[in-house]
Amino acid sequence: MQDYKEIPLQRLIGVFALSLLLIGLPGCSYLFYPRAGDYATQAKGASGVETMINLTRMMEVSAEKAKGGKGIDSAFDDLHNQFHALNDSFCGVTSAQAKTPAYDLAITHKKELTAIFKRLWKFKDDQPQRDQHLDLLITEVKELRDTLQTIK
Repeated sequence: MQDYKEIPLQRLIGVFALSLLLIGLPGCSYLFYPRAGDYATQAKGASGVETMINLTRMMEVSAEKAKGGKGIDSAFDDLHNQFHALNDSFCGVTSAQAKTPAYDLAITHKKELTAIFKRLWKFKDDQPQRDQHLDLLITEVKELRDTLQTIK
C-alpha cells in the first residue's frame, strides 16, 4: 500500500518533468503557435533556405501592414506567427549549408530579430515606438534575406 504522502510527490515530479519537456522542446514545433505551421506551409520552397526567404518576404509585407496599428491586430498577429515560422524554419537547412559562414551570419540576424521582436511586443500598444520597432524589424528582415540569398 502506498503512503498517501508519496502520491502528491510523484505527481509533482511528473508535472515538473512534463513542464521541462514542453519548455525545452526545440524549434520545429508548432505546439504554442499552431498558425505558424500554416505560414510555413504557405512559404514552402524547394529548399529550407527558399522557405526562409519566402517567410522573410511575408514578414516584410505583414510588418508594413501592422504600421499605425495598436495591440495584437490582424497584421501584427500574422507577423507574430510568421516570426515563429521563420525561427522554426532554421531547422530546414542542410548540414552543408549550416556549416557556411553565411549561415553563421543568418543565425546572428535571427538573434537580432528575436531581440527586436521582443521589444516590438513590449511596445505593441504604444505609438510611435511600435512603428519605430517595425521599421527596425523590416530592415533586419531585409538583411537576413540578403544573407540567405548567398546560401542558396
